[in-house]
Amino acid sequence: MLDKVFTNNQVTIAGRVVGEFGYSHTVYGEDFYTVDIEVSRLSNSNDIIPVMVSERILDVRADYRGYVLRANGQFRSYNRHEETRNRLVLSVFAREVEIVEPEEEEQDPNHIFLDGYVCKKPVYRKTPLGREIADVLLAVNRPYGKSDYIPCICWGRNARYADQFEVGAHVQIWGRIQSREYQKKISEEEYEKRVAYEVSVSKLEYQSDEEEM
Repeated sequence: MLDKVFTNNQVTIAGRVVGEFGYSHTVYGEDFYTVDIEVSRLSNSNDIIPVMVSERILDVRADYRGYVLRANGQFRSYNRHEETRNRLVLSVFAREVEIVEPEEEEQDPNHIFLDGYVCKKPVYRKTPLGREIADVLLAVNRPYGKSDYIPCICWGRNARYADQFEVGAHVQIWGRIQSREYQKKISEEEYEKRVAYEVSVSKLEYQSDEEEM
């Protein structure tokens, strides 16, 4: 059972470190820190992705800015309470990590596989230029009854396909993690710049649980 839980959320990612490690939290005496890495896209733009690392697998006190961090792990979420509402916070939880010289990394990998369940009806829409998009929120199980809630975005034919999914549909997704800046309205006259993280879907498949049984 645990093997299935650990394989239903798999991430391989690498990118240039663009900041220092910052303390996140402590679990059973083990401290965890986050750092931002800059991951290149084929379009020559970049995504800034937060990676969470245990102090036990890397010297988080060192300054790695300019180096490339490679990590294998999972894409995880938790709710951070802010004033009167909860905010979904996402990061790559690293199980294995390596720091390498920039010239050793020819291309920044950014791959994710998710096996989970649709937890709200997908939202299908078209952009002003006619591009088809569907937003899917996927619940991916974790050990001890926990789940990660991962926002995913589908394009074109995948968007039309995702629009057919009902809440509770079992889906497998392949894609990449991307970041997106947006303006959060704080008051009638005040906006705050924030960054959202989501999975850009390149492939998705509906899973029939009856067939698996």
